[in-house]
Formats: sequence, C-alpha cells, structure tokens
Amino acid sequence: MKSPLGPLTLFADADALIAVEWGGAPDPAPTPLLREAALQLEAYFRGRLTSFELPLRLSGSPFQRAVWALMGDIAYGSTRTYGDLARELDSAPRAVGGACGRNPVPIIVPCHRVLGAGGRMTGYSGGAGVETKQALLRLEGVNLL
Repeated sequence: MKSPLGPLTLFADADALIAVEWGGAPDPAPTPLLREAALQLEAYFRGRLTSFELPLRLSGSPFQRAVWALMGDIAYGSTRTYGDLARELDSAPRAVGGACGRNPVPIIVPCHRVLGAGGRMTGYSGGAGVETKQALLRLEGVNLL
C-alpha cells in the first residue's frame, strides 16, 4: 500500500496480520483482512484513527512479546521511554530497544512511541529511520523539541 512515508507491504496468514514491512513487494492476493488493515492504516495516516482493531499473530520470544504488549498500551499521541518499559519488565533499556527493533508490525504496535532517556530521539528500524519516527509522532500531535 502507499503511505505518506513510502510504500508498506502487509502480510497475513489465514486469520491474522503477521507483518508490516517498509518498502514495496509484489501485490499479494488481496484478502478481506489485508484490505481492512490497509483501510485502517490509511485512516491512521489521515488522522482519523487512533487505535487499530486487527487480529495479530506476532512471532517472537516471550520477552519480545512482552515488550510489544507494553508498546501496544501506549496511547496515541503519548510516548514512553525504553527505561520506563525496562523497569516494568525488570530488564534493561537496551534489551527493550532490541525488541522494539524486531517489532514485526510497526505503526500498528507503536514502537515509534518509545523514546530514549529524557525524551531523546533514538533510532528507528523502519522507513527512513529517525525521520520516519519523528513524522509518525508529529502526525499524532507529539510536541518534538
């Protein structure tokens, strides 16, 4: 699908979204789930959707899934730090950052809402990196210093 931040490719299995990847790929056979995911992402980019209602099947370690669950709880227009999430999981910020970088469904599980200590803008594994992270946060109305 086309997005304001470049092409995105959506992947699903029989009944759940399993990945959102930056860049284009040959168009898969459209399914009702892929069409719905694209519609919800389009509404998000237009500022008309603040949370996604899609079935997800995320493959990862138990720790990664725990980080992704916490990221999923970060409200639209809000941010948390890697340290915040690490404290909740009794872990280290760097480990949380590693799990963020392996998030298979960016935007939908909002890893862009996780910042470094003191609100510092840190890396982002999708699109154009930090520029993409900043664009997503601006779209959500986050005041970037």
